Amino acid sequence: MRIAFYVLVALVSGAVTFGLSILIYRLSMRYRLYPRIRERDVHQRPTPRLGGIAMFVGMTAAMGVASLLPAFGLVFAEPGRIIGLGAAAVIMVVVGAADDVWDLDWTVKLAAQVLAAGVLAWQGIQLYTLPIGGQTIVSPYVSLLITVFVVVLVMNAVNFIDGLDGLVAGVAIIAGGVFFVYAYLLQQQAQTEYFNLASLTTAILIGACAGFLPLNRFPARLFMGDAGALLVGLMMAASTISITGRIDSSAATGEKLFTAYFAPAFIPMLLPLAVLVIPLLDFSLAVLRRLRAGKSPFSADRKHLHHRLLDMGHTHPNAVRILYAWTFAASVGVLLYMFVPWWVATIAIGAAFAVCVAVTLAPITRRKARELAAQRGALEDPAARDAAIYDELDVAAAETVDAEEAAAERAGAERTKETGR
Repeated sequence: MRIAFYVLVALVSGAVTFGLSILIYRLSMRYRLYPRIRERDVHQRPTPRLGGIAMFVGMTAAMGVASLLPAFGLVFAEPGRIIGLGAAAVIMVVVGAADDVWDLDWTVKLAAQVLAAGVLAWQGIQLYTLPIGGQTIVSPYVSLLITVFVVVLVMNAVNFIDGLDGLVAGVAIIAGGVFFVYAYLLQQQAQTEYFNLASLTTAILIGACAGFLPLNRFPARLFMGDAGALLVGLMMAASTISITGRIDSSAATGEKLFTAYFAPAFIPMLLPLAVLVIPLLDFSLAVLRRLRAGKSPFSADRKHLHHRLLDMGHTHPNAVRILYAWTFAASVGVLLYMFVPWWVATIAIGAAFAVCVAVTLAPITRRKARELAAQRGALEDPAARDAAIYDELDVAAAETVDAEEAAAERAGAERTKETGR
């Protein structure tokens, strides 16, 4: 019965986001509120990029409904954290929407991200402990700096993968769903409050992304833009930080190391990385690539993971599904450690990754197979073999080489004779 309250707020978030997305799309098309197509863009027609505003309003409406439900009373008993999350969201949506319209400089966006992360941390959504033996971070200031770094990192990582229709929304739904299950089960095992900020934030995020996805799937009619991508990253970071490091992992020792009960002690270190495996990997590769080229790490290019999948020969929808599959395999694989022995979960992750690799490399495999088939067909065809043997260009080339070698031998013999004289 408790889960019904989370379903309710998710439905409110999704319904408001969906309705407002349709309105924003129609207004944007009527008044031409869309930017020109850039060289690195994948889409071929001008598409509005203000969907993030609809997502923000949907999340705000859902949070308002949750505040009226007695079940979430303990969540709103700490208004500072709610205010901090709301203020950070407003900052990112305003700056993101401005960038979607006027294309702001990256330094302005980075400054806004740092400010939003600072507000979030200052109001209590902060990494007070590390999920390693319940170790407390050295000082509040160090904790503040680490929190700001993590939030900015996640926001940029999510923003970097926002290049294909439905990619960010789908990844957020998959990752958020897995994280919600983890947070819900963790509260059950720890016998603490089921209604907490991490679970509420995740449910609202899932609802908003689900409500936005119908207009964002291929071929997209509306993009979430930087306002939406940065908002999604902020919400994912806030929910992760709200729960990570809040359990005592010091008891996870001895033969109970990977039992179902003690698995949550290790999952806080792995699950945030697993649910963000694609954004963090793409972000890391992009930063290294741009720094190596002597460019700003925030400069734009067309070498992200989704671009590479398209260049390999995948269709737009298939590239999105492949990135969904990687996210699902990594996040669900880590979550399995809560239910099955560690070796079973490890084998399952390995098998899932093997399938993902095979699907990812399928275009290259098919291309190589066609090349080998063509080569074998040429050798088995008598006409093609004879043409290769008696090709006039090959014969002419061979005669030219023979003539050059003969001339070189004659020149060498003459020089020998002259030396002998």
